[in-house]
Parts: sequence; C-alpha cells; structure tokens
Amino acid sequence: MENNSTQPVVVTADDYLKQLHESILSANIPQMVMVAISYALNMRSSDIHIEPLENHVRIRYRVDGVLRHIVEYPTNLHPAVVSRIKIMSNLKIDEQRIPQDGRADVTTKDGRDMDLRVSTLPTVNGEKVVMRLQDKSRKIPDLPELGISGNSLKLMEDALKLPNGIIINTGPTGSGKTTTLYSCLQRVNKPEVNILTIEDPVEIQIDGLNQSQVHADINYNFATGMRAALRQDPNIMMVGEIRDKETADTAIEASLTGHLVFSTLHTNSAVESLTRLINMGVPAYLLSSSLELIIAQRLVRKLCDNCRVQTETSPELLEVVKKAMAKLHVEGEIDPELLKNMKFYTAKGCDKCNGIGYFGRVGLYEVFRMDNSIRKLLYDNASTMEILDTAQQHGMVTLEQAGIIKALQGVTSLDEVYRVARKAE
Repeated sequence: MENNSTQPVVVTADDYLKQLHESILSANIPQMVMVAISYALNMRSSDIHIEPLENHVRIRYRVDGVLRHIVEYPTNLHPAVVSRIKIMSNLKIDEQRIPQDGRADVTTKDGRDMDLRVSTLPTVNGEKVVMRLQDKSRKIPDLPELGISGNSLKLMEDALKLPNGIIINTGPTGSGKTTTLYSCLQRVNKPEVNILTIEDPVEIQIDGLNQSQVHADINYNFATGMRAALRQDPNIMMVGEIRDKETADTAIEASLTGHLVFSTLHTNSAVESLTRLINMGVPAYLLSSSLELIIAQRLVRKLCDNCRVQTETSPELLEVVKKAMAKLHVEGEIDPELLKNMKFYTAKGCDKCNGIGYFGRVGLYEVFRMDNSIRKLLYDNASTMEILDTAQQHGMVTLEQAGIIKALQGVTSLDEVYRVARKAE
C-alpha cells in the first residue's frame, strides 16, 4: 500500500548557508534577510550583527554567548539591506544620522514565529544593525532544566512558597536573569493568583500573567509602574530592574504590605547585592525585614557530548579548585567520588558542534537565603566577607563552587567556569 503522507523537509545549516550565498549573488534582498534570520534560528543564535566595514559588510551570529563570523556581502547591497530591515521594524528609512530602535513580528518559511528587536547605529562605514531574536514558540524551561540543583534549588523552591518578601536575581546583561524569573513565575502562575509584571521590554508573553511595558519618554518607569500595579490587587509582582532608590522603596513597600516581589539587579555576586541596595539609600533594617532570597547567575557553555575528552589540569589550578571546594558546607551536593578523583574535561570539536567543542549553555547559580544570623550581621553593619562566610556555612553554594561541580560532572570545562566566576579569596 502506497504511503502518500508528505514528510516535512529538514533544512540543514549547510542548506541555509548555500541559500544565503545565492541570495547575495542574485542581490535578492528580501530573501537574503529572511534566510539570515532562519539560519540564525537554526544555529540557536540570540543576535544577528550586520556590520559595515571599509570594503565589505559582514554578518555575525552570537551563538552560546560567542560571536561567529557567518558570511560577507558587498557594500553596495548594504543600503537596501538596512532599508528592508527598517521597513520590517517600522523605523524611518530616510533617517541615517541617529540610532533607532524597533521591533518586528516575523514568521519564517518553516513556520516559526519570531519577535525581532532591531537596533541601528550610524558608524563611519554606514549603519550597523543588530537584531535580537526571540523565538515565540520557545518553552520556558523549568528551574532544574536551567541548571539549578541541590541545595540552591531547595532554597529557591522554599522561597517561592512564601506569601510575601523580595526575591532578587543578579548578574550581567545576557546571563539569563529574565528567563530564570519567568521560570519562577511559571511555578507560581495559578488561576487563584494575580501576577503583574512591569518590564522593559516584555521579552516573552506568558498566559496568566498581566505584563506591562514601561515607556521612559512618557515618564512611565519601573517606580510609577509598580505604584500603579499596587492598585491592581496583585498577589505577586515582577519589576524588571531595581535601578534607583524610588523603585527599591516601592518594592520594599509592596513586600511589607503582603506581596511577593521579583526583580533584578546588576552586581557581581549575591552578597554584594546587599551593599548595592544599602548604597542606594535603603536602610539595613528595611532590607532585613523584606529581602528573602538573592540569586546570582552566569551562563557557561556546555561541552559537546560527542567530542568531550578528559584533560590534564595544572597543579596550581587543582589547588584553586580544592581551596574553593573546602568551603562547601552542604551534604550531598556532589558525589564524593567525583571530589576524590578530580577529573576534568575539554572538547576537541566535531561536526555536531561545528568544530567549537561546545553546544548549548547551562546556568551557574549562587542562591543566598536571608536567615536570622544574616539579619543580625546586617543590623551590625558587618562586612561583605563576614556575611559571605556565614552564608556559606549555612549552605550557600557560590558561583565558583557551582561551576566546579558542573565541571567535575563533565557538563562544562574549568576554562568556562573561570571565564565567568571569580576565584575565592
């Protein structure tokens, strides 16, 4: 019996690259832009950089946090490429002297819905364009899928059950803070709970959440948004970032009046967030009564399963690792055999990972839970080091320790861990 069902055509990375070259040669600009976006999605890219140089224009993709050169095209095509992207994202075509920001909803040929954030910047060689890709069909991963495990996961799950308080996520731009907060909100997203978010911008729309985007040009900022949200009978609130004392004060007020508040900060570690908030002018006694949990996170590249091999580690680096792990005070956080043998890995590069040695990323998490002893240290104006030591004795796993555990498990390399985490003093 004949089977008439048509199988979906699988387009490989090589096919996309070939199509991209063909559209450049034929100067088919609309096709060139769409293929560049589809290829970027296929490569798991977060951003597309279109950069005019002196004699040509290059396209680079940011994959797993690292930029990769993809293709070049002649400078005479660039004005048409920029105009095409500007039309898609409702930007002014005739304005080339100032930076512009826009967005576009795009459906690729293979049916994937994309939210495109577009930014243009005038340079000496023409306008540079950066497109940030947000795959609307992408599912928000649950906390364990992000890389959170052991005591850190337990501390986070306990905090999510609290009726009120502030949960802060900290880390540099692009470290996955928003995804972690969305994952937390998914856990508490129930029909009987009213959740409001004030974001800049709204990155992923989630059913069940009331999401609002700030507009600085009309003075609708995080602080004014939060004050408005408090009049909307919320149970849980998420404010994109605590940037100033006004937003911090409003978040504290919300937590003290029975709301669970999520937000982000830009600091290097969980404990340093306390210092940052105090420097903003928030009194220690208010912090100690409202703050419940601080998460610090980084993203590291995962070793490719296909070409991962064991590697030699220098005695100096082994000493650094042993010193860090000696301060781990959590039972069962890691298999004792892994600690005893201390084996680390690297990857050679293969076809699966395009010769890079890494494929995908995973989060490293440092989860700091406020308890009475830390509250007392805050009252007594203790140093950051004293608070850090106490937090570690009470079960906090630092970014460095979390990274070493992932390296010992063969998930990532020590090079990646120390690219994002500082060595213990």
